[in-house]
Parts: sequence; structure tokens; C-alpha cells
Amino acid sequence: MPAIVTDNCNACRFTECVAVCPVECFHADDDMVYVDRDTCIDCCACIPACPVQAIYMEGELPEDKRQWVSINTQKAAELPAITGKHQPLPGAEEKRSVLGY
Repeated sequence: MPAIVTDNCNACRFTECVAVCPVECFHADDDMVYVDRDTCIDCCACIPACPVQAIYMEGELPEDKRQWVSINTQKAAELPAITGKHQPLPGAEEKRSVLGY
């Protein structure tokens, strides 16, 4: 089961997950990153790398985050893949603090 990025990534866009991904399955827009479910190899390397706990394996998604499966599928198909670590968005550290991480 592939990884799924959820709403905790929104307005943060930390990219530690991208830096550890061995297959370049992450795509990004101006707000967050998304996983291409067809490219993800289920290695789980991205999950502990995420500083805001935004990533779950699809089978472990909480019920209230199930909509993120289709959001990741749609967005990954529309957006370019990204590689390597990028700067987080302005305000990302504050959001991480609000989230309690």
C-alpha cells in the first residue's frame, strides 16, 4: 500500500520526505506535497522523516483522512515530480508548533 500525504502538510511543505524517497514519487504545488501512488514502492522511508506526521500508509489512514487518497491521486497526476529537499513554506515552523510537533 502506498504512502498518502494528508492535511498536516498543507501550508508547511517540509520536504524531508522527498529527500529520503528512493523513487521520486513526490509531487508539489504551492501548498504541500502529494504522493504518486503508482510510483511509490511502499518503503515507508518518508513516514518517520515527516516533521508534522502528515504521511500514512494507505491502509493505516484514519477514517477522517480517507479523502486524501483521491486528493493525492489527482494532484500527483497534475503536478511535476520534485526531488531533493526544498525550503519549507514561510510559517511552516509556526504550524508545526501549533500541531504539537
